[in-house]
Amino acid sequence: ILLHFQSSGHSMKSENHTLTTEFVLQGFSSFHEHQLTLFVMFLAPYILTLAGNIIIVIIIRIDHHLHTPMYFFLSMLSTSETIYTLVILPRMLSSLVGMSQSISLAGCATQMFFFVTFGITNCFLLTAMGYNRYVAICHPLRYTVIMNRRVCIQLVWGACSIGLIVAMTQVTSVFRLPFCATKVAHFFCDIRPVMKLSCIDTTVNEILTLIISVFVLVVPMGLVFISYILIISTILKIASAEGRKKAFATCASHLTVVIVHYGCASIAYLKPKSENSKDEDQLISVTYTVVTPLLNPVVYTLRNKEAKDALLRAIGRKLS
Repeated sequence: ILLHFQSSGHSMKSENHTLTTEFVLQGFSSFHEHQLTLFVMFLAPYILTLAGNIIIVIIIRIDHHLHTPMYFFLSMLSTSETIYTLVILPRMLSSLVGMSQSISLAGCATQMFFFVTFGITNCFLLTAMGYNRYVAICHPLRYTVIMNRRVCIQLVWGACSIGLIVAMTQVTSVFRLPFCATKVAHFFCDIRPVMKLSCIDTTVNEILTLIISVFVLVVPMGLVFISYILIISTILKIASAEGRKKAFATCASHLTVVIVHYGCASIAYLKPKSENSKDEDQLISVTYTVVTPLLNPVVYTLRNKEAKDALLRAIGRKLS
């Protein structure tokens, strides 16, 4: 794929006598005097995110009490979030401490490909988790039959496959464009900032990006909220107050992550292209590349008794 990006990019540019072989990620250049502060501000949550997600995956793997569909999806989400942050944050942090801000055409395409793949995979994994909650609360007696191992694996494969197909479509369409400018007004190779560097009109690409954004954001978000309407109507029928409270508590963590994740991504990709300034766009991007991935381990472990108990059991085993 990447050889195709490079060859198509080079042939187009040679016709215009402007051979673009690399881009420069401008990142937070407008915050020049605060770059060290930003480095510390972003490094701390990044380390916590990596540590939190790795701990989640290990705990779920070693503790047989957590070998359930809910925790299977959570471990897949943690793995996806870890790769998603690895694609963007180390490079962003290195540029904040004065290291090279240039990125090759192939490097930029690779970064965009993995960012889109895992960003979309996360969206559909959250949808699968919403469906799992719906089955657990609305069809408890048939839960183990409906959410069997095969179905869980198929849902994860479906999420990953959609991510891969959309990423290939999106990245191919962007890197077929001829580029005249080299300065990307962003801290990573996001779709719109790279498209802005093209010499030609990108209306067709803008329309494609909007269609894809609607499909990967509005559709899963709609499915999650339909699940929650059915879940809430079922919870309200539960006779005991204690039962209602427990059912709401199990949904609260997932719903928190869903609202923040889809909310930030929708603001970034479903708004008109010229509405925000470069700094505002970057602030929104920081939310879904730094803050949202941190939410996952914080919300799912600190607010989850089963996960905390599993962690304590693992620590106890290590100490003994």
